[in-house]
This record gives sequence, C-alpha cells and structure tokens, in this order.
Amino acid sequence: MKSFSFTGLMAPVFTPYTNNNEKVNINAIEPYVELLKANHVNGVLVNGTTGEGMLMSTEERMLVTEAWQRSCKKHGITNMVQIGGAAYPDVVQLAQHASKMDVDAVLCLPELYFKPKSCEQLVTYLKGVAMHCPTTPFFYYHIPMFTDVNLHMPTFLDRAEKEITNFRGIKYTSGDLEQGSSCLKEGRTIFLGADTILCGAVAAGFDSFIMTTINICPEAALEIIAAMDRGAVADAREKQRLLNARICEILAHGDWVSAMKKAFRERFPSIEVGTTRPPLNM
Repeated sequence: MKSFSFTGLMAPVFTPYTNNNEKVNINAIEPYVELLKANHVNGVLVNGTTGEGMLMSTEERMLVTEAWQRSCKKHGITNMVQIGGAAYPDVVQLAQHASKMDVDAVLCLPELYFKPKSCEQLVTYLKGVAMHCPTTPFFYYHIPMFTDVNLHMPTFLDRAEKEITNFRGIKYTSGDLEQGSSCLKEGRTIFLGADTILCGAVAAGFDSFIMTTINICPEAALEIIAAMDRGAVADAREKQRLLNARICEILAHGDWVSAMKKAFRERFPSIEVGTTRPPLNM
C-alpha cells in the first residue's frame, strides 16, 4: 500500500487547452508545476471541478494525468487525480490507469445519476471503484452543491474506513464547518475545499487545503494560515475578508470555473490555459 501524508496547499489545477479549446495543451503543464512550486504549493489535484474533468473524454483525462505525473515526479510535487464523474466503466478505467501511473492518490465523486441515498450505498459504490486501484490512497470528493449528494460525512467516514482498505479521507467542499470539523480525526486526511471559510477551518484544526484560489493567489491562503498559527486572529480575519472580496470580484465575470480560469490567465499570462469548454460560460 502506498503511504500518503500531506499537509498544506494543493492546487486543483486548471486543464490547459489550445486551438480554441479543441486540444489539451500538454506543453503548459511543466511551466504550471514550476509556477506552483515557486509559490509554495506542494501538490496538485488533476481533473477535478476546476480542471473540467467532466468535460473531457476518458482518453483526454488519461493523457492529462500522464503529463501531470511526469512533471510532478520531476519537480517533487504530490499528484492526486480525480477519477469520478463519468460512466462507471470509465471510472473503473480511470482508476486502473491512475494506479498504473503510480499517482500519489485518487479522488472520486459519487455516482452522479443513480445518486446514493445513504452512506451504505455511497460506500458500496466507492468500494467497487477502489478495488481497481487497491494500492493507491483513495479519497472521496464531497461537493454537495454540485452532486446533490448531501450525506453525513462523519458517519460515512467511519463506515468507509472499515470497508475500503485503501480509503484515506475526503475533500470537504461545503460551508458546513460544524460537520467538517466533526470529520477531523487522527490518521485521516481531510482537505478543505471551501476558500471562503479558510480562517475558521484553520481554527477548527484543518491543515490540508484544496481550493481554487490557490492557483491565483496562493499567498492569500498562506498569509491566513500563518496568521492563525501565530494567534493573530484579527489579522487572519481581515485577510479572509480581503480574499472573499477578491472572490466576489472574480465571480462578477462568470461562473466559478470560467471566472477563476480568467483570473488565472490575467495574473499568469505566460501559462497558456485557454478558456473553459461548453457548457461552462466562456
């Protein structure tokens, strides 16, 4: 079993496109990795929501995984790959491919059409996927505002840890900090995915973060975390207020992914990431 230990910032990376978004721009990936590492970001999440994983073919997702894995290994950055959000046979194929590529971890969405109605059903689905990457640390992607799967995560975690051998934790993208805090436990990795509650999450004990704004302004997250760690709560709150204001400013230009990708292009024009694919706003 591959070990997994990560704290700090992991960027849910944008998928770079070229030729009017017709092709994946593999050439942009290594400069992207170098940029993140220079900004104290030590991990990436590939093919997630921010990365438009559900807007790519299975073949494209595997191609992107391979390119990120090459660059991440070269530069010593952790690579987690999101494998869900597709037809079940494709999810299985992506799990097998991620395992073959020896990525550091996989993250998986729930079934999005035949949605699980209970923690038991969710565990059964994920267990069926995880058996196809049995030595790779396996995480669940909790993002109920997109999936409409809003189950009690502490209960789910207890069950998943008993039934899925390689299960290691969740990416928690929800504003419900009370439930999120109840997920924290020794031996689990719980990634916060909600940019706007970072200050409160650090106070609650979170130490691992996968947030879209880490791509655009990683210094904001680092400053909030550092302020909380030294007990400067008022300073951290003010920095959180400024980050949230920046997010509102960005979202004036479109939906979450499209607007964030636009903000990334504007700050780092040397990385050719293109725009978002339909049906996201262009």
